[in-house]
Amino acid sequence: MNSACPALLVTAPASGQGKTSVTAALARKHRDAGRRVRVFKTGPDFLDPMILEAASGQPVYQLDLYMGGEAHCRQLLCQAAQEADLILVEGVMGLYDGAPSSADLARLFGLPLLAVIDAAAMAQTFGALAHGLATWQPGLRLAGVLANRVGSPHHAEMLKVALPPGTAWYGALPRDPAHALPERHLGLVQADEVADLETRLTRLAAALPPEALTLPEPVTFGSPDFAAVASGQQGGRQDRLQGVRIAIAHDAAFAFLYRANLDLLTALGAELTFFSPLAGDPLPDCDACWLPGGYPELHLDALSAHVGLHQALRQHHAAGKPLLAECGGMLFLAETLTDAAGRSADMAGLLPARAVLQTRLAALGLQEIQLPEGALRGHTFHHSRLETSLPILTRARNPNGGEGEAVYRQGRFTASYVHSYFPSNPDAVARLFQ
Repeated sequence: MNSACPALLVTAPASGQGKTSVTAALARKHRDAGRRVRVFKTGPDFLDPMILEAASGQPVYQLDLYMGGEAHCRQLLCQAAQEADLILVEGVMGLYDGAPSSADLARLFGLPLLAVIDAAAMAQTFGALAHGLATWQPGLRLAGVLANRVGSPHHAEMLKVALPPGTAWYGALPRDPAHALPERHLGLVQADEVADLETRLTRLAAALPPEALTLPEPVTFGSPDFAAVASGQQGGRQDRLQGVRIAIAHDAAFAFLYRANLDLLTALGAELTFFSPLAGDPLPDCDACWLPGGYPELHLDALSAHVGLHQALRQHHAAGKPLLAECGGMLFLAETLTDAAGRSADMAGLLPARAVLQTRLAALGLQEIQLPEGALRGHTFHHSRLETSLPILTRARNPNGGEGEAVYRQGRFTASYVHSYFPSNPDAVARLFQ
């Protein structure tokens, strides 16, 4: 029996059109109507999924054809289809931007498109944009169009009649500052930090017209048997990390965690224990430690003052235990960290380096690291630079031709700006934490 479920990929002509707001509004509106909604995010992203989880009440996973591959993405969709009434996939950037793009994902899995277009400064051109999104490449199906930041009911009507014949109108969201989601230098503000997030989500859902509740036609993603086989193929030996206790930093400073990474570690047999450096938690008794990315630069005083954790991490490293530090986690292990305003603070000092935040983007792109344990795929996205005398173990490769990030290693300590996607190579992950 195949797994089928109504599904939409929410896309746009560009970033900043309102994809996350619309996807969250749709998820909340359908959820309020009693439907179980599963939401996915196209491409590597940590911040949008936090908002989408709050809107849907369900875990949000990434769909990335480079980091995870087709079988892994199909497995996630297939499993979701068995339990959901609606699947929503938020696209990345514009529909055709990037390699792989949202269009590539939609074409591969037969996902119909809902185009979100910021119509604040246009009228009839709205129809031309919708037509272009639907027809520029073959093999795509436009389910409908939703206008965002619309000035008035008359404006909405002008946009609706401008659509090509046969293009479904999903309605319009009015131009309202209360609908905007707050942002900072890496994207949206983390969901837990938006005090009125529930109010914003309620307003967004209420602003959607009744036609937004129309379910699209079901999409068939594969059979449950395929999902089980794919899970087994990608999981490696299920006992590779049996008995290994991994301590994972997790709070507002270290929040960039893929759910699929946690699932994989658990599937490999690891015991996961979480601690909050910001809350003053000590390093738990553990066999390995993982410091993921986040915003350490926004919490200089608390992180600098936690000298007990600094000492514990140095002892952990001296004992030869595995320690993985990604992006913000690596900045925390530097000697000093300087924020964008020029304010510096001492950090853990495990890495002979100084880290400095910049006002401009320093790196963005997909990455593949060839580690001694095996190849891992992931991505990089940061506004800081690292100055260190430590030799480079290897340099990641960007499949799209951009610069690859440096990877540093001292004993069992591995550090890089790269956020690794563990399902890209479960065996390498097992070796990294063993």
